[in-house]
Amino acid sequence: MLNAIDTHLLNATPRHRLRGWPRFLTEFLYFGIKEARSCLFVGLFFAAVFLVPRTGLFGLPRYDVLLLVALAIQGAMVWSGLETWDELKAICLFHAVGFALEVFKVSGTIQSWSYPDFAYSKVLGVPLFSGFMYAAVGSYIIQTWRLLDMRIRHHPPYWMAVLIALLIYANFFTHHYIGDYRWYLAACALGLYARTTVVFRPLDRDRSMPLLLGFVLVGFFIWLAENISTFWGVWRYPNQLGAWSVVHVSKWSSWSLLVVMTFTIVAHLKHIKASIHVAQP
Repeated sequence: MLNAIDTHLLNATPRHRLRGWPRFLTEFLYFGIKEARSCLFVGLFFAAVFLVPRTGLFGLPRYDVLLLVALAIQGAMVWSGLETWDELKAICLFHAVGFALEVFKVSGTIQSWSYPDFAYSKVLGVPLFSGFMYAAVGSYIIQTWRLLDMRIRHHPPYWMAVLIALLIYANFFTHHYIGDYRWYLAACALGLYARTTVVFRPLDRDRSMPLLLGFVLVGFFIWLAENISTFWGVWRYPNQLGAWSVVHVSKWSSWSLLVVMTFTIVAHLKHIKASIHVAQP
């Protein structure tokens, strides 16, 4: 059924000529539907985060249940053709990148946040399901790229984009030792992507927006999801151990920079795939 919906979304055209408000509302509706469809993994996974009780299910701790749910969702999407094997490989890369960051952040010397509950699937203090929170961002970008037929204009040189992405990722580790350079990196990203626009197709006409605006908007919604997750006790920052409080707004900037890094991985993989000649048998 979802495959049929995808086919319709990718090939939808208005049956009559739309103008003015009818066109705006129709395009806005299709844009919303495509965004919701792109959030399929995100929505299902975070629904599980909110619905699985803290005591777990069927004798399994909550974190282990969430891992099984995430694996089931991912497997079902690949099996049904909603994600390709190439997309799955990219998502696994996001999982590995996120998990490495989690291990560092919860370590005894850093303790940026913690996962307080027991789980059989904890490795170095990090439950394995946590990597799927980063993979969810990658899944959203991959699905949006396809469903909205995204194209990038004035993309900076790929080596420069990869370099800034690597520096952003490194800063998540090094700022504990040599200072936080996120605003310098944000300024570099601002200059690098200042002319970059993303062209997308909500219905049958191309629309565009500054790519930087997309980074900030996605980062904001991740920050909102983080507030909900900490409220439900999935993980906690040190200042939330006694009583919950709103996640500091500075985390919005961190998430926006993480979106820059995630987007760069997707764009770079697509660039590599497009430039590789595969010989036909």
